[in-house]
Amino acid sequence: MKKLSKASLILLAVLVLASIFTGCAKTAPAATTEPAAEAAAPAATEAPAAPAETAKKTIAIITPAHDNPFFKTVADYGTKVATDLGYEVVVMVHDDDPALQAEHFDTAISLGVAAIICDNAGADATIAPVQKALDAGIPTFLVDREINQSGVAKAQIVANNLQGAQAVAEEFVLQMGETGMYLELLGRETDTNAGVRSKGFHDVIDQYADMTLLEAQTANWSQTEAQTVVDTLIQKYGADIKGVICGNDTMAMGAMAALKNAGMGDVIVCGFDGSNDVRDSILAGEIKATGLQQIAYITQLAIEQADKFIKTGEAPAEEKQLVDCLLINAANAANLDNFVYTAK
Repeated sequence: MKKLSKASLILLAVLVLASIFTGCAKTAPAATTEPAAEAAAPAATEAPAAPAETAKKTIAIITPAHDNPFFKTVADYGTKVATDLGYEVVVMVHDDDPALQAEHFDTAISLGVAAIICDNAGADATIAPVQKALDAGIPTFLVDREINQSGVAKAQIVANNLQGAQAVAEEFVLQMGETGMYLELLGRETDTNAGVRSKGFHDVIDQYADMTLLEAQTANWSQTEAQTVVDTLIQKYGADIKGVICGNDTMAMGAMAALKNAGMGDVIVCGFDGSNDVRDSILAGEIKATGLQQIAYITQLAIEQADKFIKTGEAPAEEKQLVDCLLINAANAANLDNFVYTAK
């Protein structure tokens, strides 16, 4: 094999190096295109995806027993309004038992509801459950009955019981001819409304010297209990009873049943709530009057205020809100249906 000269070796080395550099130059574009492709990939994944369907939020409605149509209206009408606004609804009944009410609040908290609407089981006993819900980030909107503390519920929306009771008492005195002996049936002692209504009655009746209270007894808002109480008082006072004024409509219905059974259907009876049962009794010429608590409207306000708070975090401007009552008697009873008054 022939040896290459020094000059030839140098020339060969130059040619090899040139070949190497040329090869590198040809492969360089491939090296730069891969990172470019990788950089473009994230841009494709960052395009906004179609929004997933939002799960419906739930509102809990907690009330006394639904055998009283007033409380059933809170549950039924509240469910309708909340459903129309796009919420799921869970309804629970506490039967005016504070312990059961506390269990229902615990259930609502465990379910992670968005808000609680409550017609409560006691002005004092309800404070702790409402506070517990607040601590869990769940707002409570109270209807119908107040509690004895401000700042824990987002709203306390109630009928103007004092104004309404005074209106009923004026009609009662008128129907009694400003004279006569009467009975008073009181609501549950733990319910603030019972005391407020009784005060409203006496603000008016006590101005008339010839109106005499024979006896006042609680019937705990119950129709059955009211009938039993009045049965007993009829045995005690008999024909001296000229009137019975009642803290709610269910007690008025019980009182009227007892009076009719005793052949005393002409005794003046007035109630308070504005139920269809009492409306029908008024139209039949039996019970003389009631005070309409606009509970359907009150419930609607509570649901709408809860909806606004859920969506915006904005609480009502006033926690305690009063809605005036309407006097219902023979002249306008036909305009009443399911606690809704429609002027005609």
